[in-house]
Amino acid sequence: MRATEPILANDPISVVLASETDFDGWRSAARSLALARIGPEQVLWSVGDAATDLFQGTSAPLPPVEGEAALTVPKEFIERAETAICHSDPQRFAFLYRLLWRLRAEKNLLRIASDPDVRHLEAMEKAVRRDIHKMRAFVRFRQVGGEDRYVAWFEPSHFIVARNAPFFVRRFTGMRWTILTPHASADWDGARLTIGPGAEKDSAPPDDAAEDLWRTYFANIFNPARLKVKAMQKEMPKKYWRNLPEASLIPDLIAGADEAAKDMIARMPTTPAPHHAKVQARHWPTRQEAPEQEEYASIAEAREAAKACRRCPLWRDATQTVFGEGPEQAEVVFVGEQPGDQEDIAGKPFVGPAGRVFDAILDDAGIARQKTYVTNAVKHFKFEPRGKRRIHSKPNVGEVRACNWWLDHELTLLKPRLAVALGATAALGLLGKAVPVTKMRGQVVEREDGLKVFLTIHPSFILRIREKEEAEAERARFLEDMKAVKALMG
Repeated sequence: MRATEPILANDPISVVLASETDFDGWRSAARSLALARIGPEQVLWSVGDAATDLFQGTSAPLPPVEGEAALTVPKEFIERAETAICHSDPQRFAFLYRLLWRLRAEKNLLRIASDPDVRHLEAMEKAVRRDIHKMRAFVRFRQVGGEDRYVAWFEPSHFIVARNAPFFVRRFTGMRWTILTPHASADWDGARLTIGPGAEKDSAPPDDAAEDLWRTYFANIFNPARLKVKAMQKEMPKKYWRNLPEASLIPDLIAGADEAAKDMIARMPTTPAPHHAKVQARHWPTRQEAPEQEEYASIAEAREAAKACRRCPLWRDATQTVFGEGPEQAEVVFVGEQPGDQEDIAGKPFVGPAGRVFDAILDDAGIARQKTYVTNAVKHFKFEPRGKRRIHSKPNVGEVRACNWWLDHELTLLKPRLAVALGATAALGLLGKAVPVTKMRGQVVEREDGLKVFLTIHPSFILRIREKEEAEAERARFLEDMKAVKALMG
């Protein structure tokens, strides 16, 4: 008999786990069952108040394990199963054991995206992660009486409380708080985190004075000009509204959005910030248009010609053209989206916050920036004026294609071995079509002219992540991308 063939038992084997999220218990039982070659169809999984005997209820003893008791599965499966076990599907324990059973013979099973079981696992993981995100977004604490203690009520779709509680400990370390849900509760006393049984909604305290303040804040930050009801309901489904203090305002805010948007537009500044005109006058006192050439002898000549570019309307409000920078012998070209506020004033690419992140990660990856050429798909800063600030606005397809004139000249003059697309706009400029950068991240696409294009994110994405741990993880991923670029440079 082969090691992967099941041993048939006369009666089903019952496995009773300690809780809905008893991953350690499931893992231990699954390992014993697999080593004993007990097939998935012979096991009944359930949850009890206490699992004193993982195999209680079986009418037949487990067969002895033959040979060495070794069971090897990919580390990825263990990590993904630990997430999926938080799903509310009552068949999840049996499903995960079936996957484990299949992995013994199909080592690359998790790489087969079309496999129904793998797709189901991905769907379970996605649902759990989404529920975790919604809990972080929609938990609202209420103060208990006059005490320095706060309680929140939340209704998750899955068993995520224990998995999500450490986030709230990090976020609200200095508070004493309790989160109540129908499935479980999490309590932090300032020193110790305790996971307890579920509760009823009546256990949560009534509205407090802070919620009136929160409703006032919410009403004032509501932007009617950007209202998209379907998108809002997708991010904040109605099932959460009953527990959100601001939800009572939403119907009226939606109803009055059109008038509010007209009023807001009427009050918006119609000219850039005062300092913008001064900087513009210093850099471009005449702004005379110069004829474009089909060919340029050098990057310096192309850069000089680009100062008077009128290929799209962005030149009217930008301070100056921000051309690429670096040696003409560079073997790799990094292409970003467009200059930001600081780049627009300095006239150099990647000198703002994203540029500093970019420099630091290049250094960690062992890539000398002074030996690379750095540019953008669009050479003028596109922005929306808001008071004294200029807020970045994403270039559209027409603006990217108009600026391809200069990017193509840069690539023709440099003749690099490799181009790195930092984000979707850069990929559009380099490849001439939109590509899903997130899905294709780390891949190399070869153009018709033979230029290899490495796809990754723009470093500004790291700066937009609010959670420190998530930002650090994304920075680590970007560093790995840059190490891959270093390897491709040879």
